[in-house]
Amino acid sequence: MTTIAIVDYGMGNLLSVARALEHVAPEANVRLCTDAAGIAAADRVVFPGQGAMLDCMRNLDASGLRDAVLDASRTKPMLGVCLGEQMLFDHSEEGPSNGLGIMKGKVVRFAGSAFDGESRLKVPHMGWNRVKQTLAHPLWEGVADDTYFYFVHSYYVVPEDVGVIAGQTDYGLGFTCAVARDNIFATQFHPEKSASAGLQIYRNFVRWNP
Repeated sequence: MTTIAIVDYGMGNLLSVARALEHVAPEANVRLCTDAAGIAAADRVVFPGQGAMLDCMRNLDASGLRDAVLDASRTKPMLGVCLGEQMLFDHSEEGPSNGLGIMKGKVVRFAGSAFDGESRLKVPHMGWNRVKQTLAHPLWEGVADDTYFYFVHSYYVVPEDVGVIAGQTDYGLGFTCAVARDNIFATQFHPEKSASAGLQIYRNFVRWNP
């Protein structure tokens, strides 16, 4: 039986993520893991996050799970979600705060002066937006290009290596909303809140063998 660990460090929409995974993979053992041993024993790891970057990093360190996440990022299929994507990078303007440095790059805030051509855009960016797939990847299988996904965020990642950019969205400006490298795939949007397309992302993750 495949074991999927959801990293539980006290920040994130954990139950919704768990329900989505249980729905697409009823045969899997989906676990909320608060201990490093549980993450190490899992076959796959989901790394969610919600709230402020500084708080997420503090909670991750306080939970003692930083090293477990770093180890998983090197050895297991890993899916980062929302703040879980941002925390993969070096540094965020929010706080400011250092991330895990798994991927090179920074996290920046939407400019409050951004316009869509007619009106000032609201920050946080909240709601449904199309995602342009910029990199062929198994986690996009069965998901049409320009499909709508659900977002709630004020910050977004700016990778140093454009080769890791797997998806982009336009919100007054084009920004990276999905990244992929080796055994890691991560999204700024919330698959668990994105109806059938989001469930397909989770379904693909369960089947993915990088």
